[in-house]
Amino acid sequence: MPCKVVLAAEVASNYTSEIKSEVSQKDTRPKLVGFLANDDPYAEKYAQSSSKHLAEAGLDFELRQIPREELEAALKEANEDPLVSGILVYYPVYGDDRDQKLQDMVDPTKDVEGLNVVYNGKLYSNDRYLDDEKTRKAILPCTPLAVVKVLDHIGVYDHSLPYGDHLRGKTIAIVNRSEVVGRPLAALLANDGAKVYSIDINDIQIFARDAAASINSHTTTMTEFKPEDVIPECDVVITGVPAAAYKMPTSLLKPGVVAVNFASVRNFEPEVKDVASIYVPSVGKVTVSMLQRNLLRLFNYQQ
Repeated sequence: MPCKVVLAAEVASNYTSEIKSEVSQKDTRPKLVGFLANDDPYAEKYAQSSSKHLAEAGLDFELRQIPREELEAALKEANEDPLVSGILVYYPVYGDDRDQKLQDMVDPTKDVEGLNVVYNGKLYSNDRYLDDEKTRKAILPCTPLAVVKVLDHIGVYDHSLPYGDHLRGKTIAIVNRSEVVGRPLAALLANDGAKVYSIDINDIQIFARDAAASINSHTTTMTEFKPEDVIPECDVVITGVPAAAYKMPTSLLKPGVVAVNFASVRNFEPEVKDVASIYVPSVGKVTVSMLQRNLLRLFNYQQ
């Protein structure tokens, strides 16, 4: 069977008209403020793309480029501004623990990326709601959520299985355990029943639900595995390494694998299409759709 290439635009289109329609019925346009306090060209490119697509959906966007030393004060100001519906910071800013401090400074009611400690706690404990009545869903990080939506779109999720168990029996590798994307994505997929190999430069961890534990919990296990030990057994391989030099060796991939890349550069070799059943070269446009959805959700909660 030839490899099917699935583009992010195809998946994002499922959400675009729905978002546009809801925004058009509002008297006030939700406003997102993005803070760019690094010199990452990919972050700037993402900001430009966000601006374009938010405008198309009828949402307001303002990019504020500032020195990172001024970011804390700027976040406090935006938290208190009633005209700001959502706040987005382009990470990494410092690339260390100070970034976590910045994430926790963003008011949870305006955190479109879902990186605040409140949402982190919800994600890792698989608590999907903010209230006991289950009327308000917790905000999930945009790129991990985009990858989930892509996997659902292409049929990796099995909806004949019980809710919360749609990935039972799937083995998935995620290359790059960043705190913003890789780690939360591993948790999300494990929470839905998958066995996830989280591969980073120093080690490989397994994220999986404990069969003897509650459906809401997953465990993380350290291993001595190398990528060549685990990649060949994976039904899905997801890459997110922000370095053009990194390439996932096609020789390691299982025939019929689903290959998904969320990095700003292509992590798979061109030959991936000779082995994979489905190849998704990027998820950027789906990430922007999830950003729009999160902004709209927070705006509605604020109202």
